[in-house]
Order: sequence, then structure tokens, then C-alpha cells
Amino acid sequence: MVLRWGLPVLWVLWAGLAWWVEPRASTEAQLDRDLAAGRVVSYQRAYGWADDGAYWGSRPRVQYAADGGMLTWTVSNGQNRYAAGAPLASDSYTVGPDSSASTGWDARRAAVDDSWQAGVGTSHRIGNAAAVLAGVLTVLWLGRLIAGAPPLAGTRWFWFWVGLLPFGVGVLAWTYRELWRPPPAPVPGRGSGWRGFGWLILAAVGISLLVSVARIVVGTTVVPG
Repeated sequence: MVLRWGLPVLWVLWAGLAWWVEPRASTEAQLDRDLAAGRVVSYQRAYGWADDGAYWGSRPRVQYAADGGMLTWTVSNGQNRYAAGAPLASDSYTVGPDSSASTGWDARRAAVDDSWQAGVGTSHRIGNAAAVLAGVLTVLWLGRLIAGAPPLAGTRWFWFWVGLLPFGVGVLAWTYRELWRPPPAPVPGRGSGWRGFGWLILAAVGISLLVSVARIVVGTTVVPG
């Protein structure tokens, strides 16, 4: 009963926090507006994001580089934003839409260094909380799968592979099928590990396509990444 309700609640909490701090594609114009409004607490140059995708609960890590062509910044509410294709010359970056003079990259970064800790700390705390929730969710699911009663709708290996689906979708599927709507008796010919691996590949591709389409339709503000 605890897992039946606890796992969905943990997933909802994780999803909300992870969505909040997920990097959002933006523009230099938005960076100008954020700077003018005093919302920027830290920004750096980078050359991309590192995300090995090995674990659905992990989040992208920025790859800092002094000569990178991407700007990344954190605003005071803890959200992370980035803009690709930024000019490399420090004297070519103009601060604020009404600014009449160019401000060097190093000078402008120094201007926000004094206040960076609060906003970056907020972002890190939210991100760390999301990681902890994902870890707890995974440990509870794996513990029940390995040490608990044999599953009824599939084998342990079947659910292990399905549980690796992005965004914790597989854990939700296991929770629904095995805890919320379990069959009255073991299903004949329950899914094998190979079948679960196949579902992992097919469903992961389908989820990726769905997310990509949703990002195009509703924008990166709603579907970040």
C-alpha cells in the first residue's frame, strides 16, 4: 500500500522539480531583458551540455568553456537558460536593450558575481532535491522488484528493462500493472527479459519522438531540454 501511493507521489514531485530546472533554450535578447531586470545571478560561456542518458533521473550538466559559442545563465528563481551562437568577442556584447555602450564580457560577468550564490544555490538545491527523489524512487522500485513477490504481469527481467524508460515512465507502468491493476493470477507466458528489452527500445524511441513534437508544437518553455 505504501509503494502503491508513494511511488506516484515521488514521481510527481520529481517531475515538477526536474522540469523547473531543466535547461531552456532562449535568446540573447532574453538574456538582455533578464540582465536589465536584475534577474541574472550567474552566467558563463559553454560549448554544450553533457547528458549520457544512462539514467532517467540524471540531468544535463553544462560544459563550461571560455571560448564557447553558447551562453548559459541562471535566473533568481532557479531556472537555467541558454542561447547558442553567441559572439565570441567580449566587446561585441551589448548589455540591455537601451544600452548605448558595449560592456566587456568579463566586466559584465563580474557585475553579477556578487549576487550569483543565491540564485545558483537555489538551482542546485532544486536539482539536488530532484536527484534525491529520483534515487529514492528507483531504490524503492528495484527493492520491491528484486526482493518482493514475483511480478504477475511479467518477469523480473521484463520489468527491469521496462523500468529504464525515460522520465520514469517504466516505473509508473510497473506501479500501475503490478500494484494498481495486478492480474488475479500470473499471466501465462509472461513477458521475458528479451521482450522487455524490445519494449525499452521501441518505447524509448516513441517517447523521444513525442517529446520532440511537443517541443515544436508548444515551445521549449513548456517542454524544456
